[in-house]
Amino acid sequence: MDIRLGNGFDVHRFTDGDGVTLCGVHVRHDAALDGHSDADVGMHAATDAIYGALAEGDIGTHFPPSDPQWQGAESRIFLRHAADLARERGFELSNIDVTLVCEAPKIGPHAAKMRKVMADIAGLAVDRVSVKATTSERLGFTGRGEGIAALATCALVRT
Repeated sequence: MDIRLGNGFDVHRFTDGDGVTLCGVHVRHDAALDGHSDADVGMHAATDAIYGALAEGDIGTHFPPSDPQWQGAESRIFLRHAADLARERGFELSNIDVTLVCEAPKIGPHAAKMRKVMADIAGLAVDRVSVKATTSERLGFTGRGEGIAALATCALVRT
């Protein structure tokens, strides 16, 4: 049986705004995330986890930030591409596990919707997608409220 694991990491700093997009869900907040696309750290980390399991580089390889067509793009495009690429290579996604690292906004009230959005995009059942959060106990840039980080892991199984 050919099973591959991948992990991804992403970080974006806060900028002026009134909300963030996390795992495809808009969450009201007193700031926005700064990035070339919609700066969805959760979806970026999950996308990179899939690319990593495939040994296919990262988001920047497939969607270069130097290419203006990706300015402000919705990150669902990236996740869908990675999931489709896995299937083209003969793999099925088994699961995606995302951890968001931030002091605020609170993720718990939005986690179920985030799981559903990610599952729909990746072509998975909701019970195959985990979205959870942790703080960094007020340490580092996330602890100081300067941005949000995300870690993700996925498993692929050759069909």
